[in-house]
Amino acid sequence: MKTKQFILGVALSAVVGGGVAVGSYKLLEDGNVMHVQDEQQYPTVRYTSDMRSSNVAVPEGLNFVNAAQVSTPAVVHVMTEYSVRSSDRYSGQMDPFLREFFGDGFGQQVPRGPQMGSGSGVIVASNGYIVTNNHVIDKADKIEVVLDDKRNYTAKLVGTDPTTDIALLKIEAEKLPTIRYGNSDELRVGEWVLAVGNPMNLTSTVTAGIVSAKGRNINILRTSANKDMSIESFIQTDAAVNPGNSGGALVNLNGDLVGINTAIASQTGSFAGYSFAVPSSIVSKVVDDLLKYGEVQRALLGASIQEIDATFAKEKGLKTLNGVYIAQVQEKSGAEEAGLKTGDVITAINEVRVGKSSQLLEQIARYRPGDKVKVSYIRDGKDKSANVTLRNLNNSTELVKRSNAKAITFEGANFEPVSKQEMSKLGIDGGAKISGISSSKFRETGMKDGFIITRIDKYEVNQPSDVEKYLKNFDGGVVYIEGMYPDGLKAYYPIGKG
Repeated sequence: MKTKQFILGVALSAVVGGGVAVGSYKLLEDGNVMHVQDEQQYPTVRYTSDMRSSNVAVPEGLNFVNAAQVSTPAVVHVMTEYSVRSSDRYSGQMDPFLREFFGDGFGQQVPRGPQMGSGSGVIVASNGYIVTNNHVIDKADKIEVVLDDKRNYTAKLVGTDPTTDIALLKIEAEKLPTIRYGNSDELRVGEWVLAVGNPMNLTSTVTAGIVSAKGRNINILRTSANKDMSIESFIQTDAAVNPGNSGGALVNLNGDLVGINTAIASQTGSFAGYSFAVPSSIVSKVVDDLLKYGEVQRALLGASIQEIDATFAKEKGLKTLNGVYIAQVQEKSGAEEAGLKTGDVITAINEVRVGKSSQLLEQIARYRPGDKVKVSYIRDGKDKSANVTLRNLNNSTELVKRSNAKAITFEGANFEPVSKQEMSKLGIDGGAKISGISSSKFRETGMKDGFIITRIDKYEVNQPSDVEKYLKNFDGGVVYIEGMYPDGLKAYYPIGKG
């Protein structure tokens, strides 16, 4: 009898317990309450005390703790400040690229006063060099960096490369924690990675995911300014990335930097499943160029290329879908001199297979003008190769260095070089900033202090000495001086000399 009572008691307890569980469970969705049906069967459950300790029998390769500890101290919060430019006061909207990542009302009616933005950055040198995205600091008046230990610094812009969306900053600090470069080429689809950054102002946030694809082109960098010079060969992951993550680190399980988080695929501006990072192979080369030359040294093959799909292959009579089709070879280019022709299908660069345009561009982007690469290709069904000497945009093998412009005094006014930060903000490549107008011959033009001269007549002004060069030998009549003020307002001033 006691045995029957015991069994009945256990059964009653199970029913009551199950009823409480079912009655308490509900899902709130779009404001509606959805109850789980009473007859739903539940799988076996365990108390949390039955779970294994996280320190016991963790499968090798699935412990993210070390990678997070190594990388987090070297990821910084990049805070930016923007003045309202004259052109923005009437447009009613900001750059949609900035709006997507910065949020905070970007794209709405522009209010008066400074606008704020934020992103992330990665310390790559212990003496204060920080990598971030160009779009994080583009057109910023002020850049502030907050370290993981809450120290903050004003950052200087060393240089930018809009074609890869990479920028390099410098703060005056020493013995900073750094992240070492990893080899993004060795990343495999399905491999675990971590995204470290400051999404939505949530500092030092780490998320995990896998590499979903490599060599992804999403056409986010191709603007009128970049034209066909943009390099997009993104690492695609499913690690959660949101506004504020831009410029942050993508690391492998060793904590090595394999990419800079840059963009997300989203209908709303928030994470929707996929994120994209610039591979470390490109990042390291851009940073090295900016440090050595002040400019990114872009190497070009000298040929227009096209993707190959089944339809195109049938149209052209190609027997392969793996490679990049040469649509046109430029005259006197490295490709032409090496014997490449229209119709050739490039299959590898220096023995690295390239199956699509983004992969080819990524490989070429690692080199500088004057470097030679082995190009493997197919012509008339036969495998061939050629050694191509890469050249720059001017079809030269020379490396380009930013000139060390100096301030001058001319006609009573002072002319100073334009800072890299101002050039980035205004979208210009050089100029001469004028001051001391009130005591100079320029006062009659109506020009004001701070005006940046970018053109005199048909001549571009890249540095202060250009102003003297173009105006000193001006014989007579009227010539127009073109330029803009620091708030972006463009202006034209006539100046006569006779």
